[in-house]
Amino acid sequence: MFENINVKRAVLAGLAGTVAMTGLMLAAPMMGMPRMNIGEMLGSMMGGVTALGWAAHFMIGTALAVAYAAFFAERLSGPAVVRGMIFGLAPWLFAQLVVMPMMGAGLFSGSMIAAVGSLMGHLVYGAVVGAVYRQSEQTSLGQALHADA
Repeated sequence: MFENINVKRAVLAGLAGTVAMTGLMLAAPMMGMPRMNIGEMLGSMMGGVTALGWAAHFMIGTALAVAYAAFFAERLSGPAVVRGMIFGLAPWLFAQLVVMPMMGAGLFSGSMIAAVGSLMGHLVYGAVVGAVYRQSEQTSLGQALHADA
């Protein structure tokens, strides 16, 4: 399963995507959107320990990028950034239908503006994951072409 993917690049893509998403979500109040501190939200499900929430957030983001590389990167169509954004819809939908209700926020974060803010974050995450992971494919192809010359 993992022999056909660049796991290091997938992990890097996951970390980069999670950092980009986190920045957007922490900046949400400056854009007129509700506060979205994902570390606190996830930490509330882990005994109120915010650090555990942040650790979980980054582990989930990284694991999802590896799943993207293994199962979706080559199956979705379009440019790498678009493929990543399409992939980003899946964790967003799961968060809105399962995770947010578990945290007491209700379906779709309990408000349209919070759900849209979360959607923006997940689309940014997917775009960055797609772009960073695609860079690996181009690098591998370039190395293969130079090795043949």
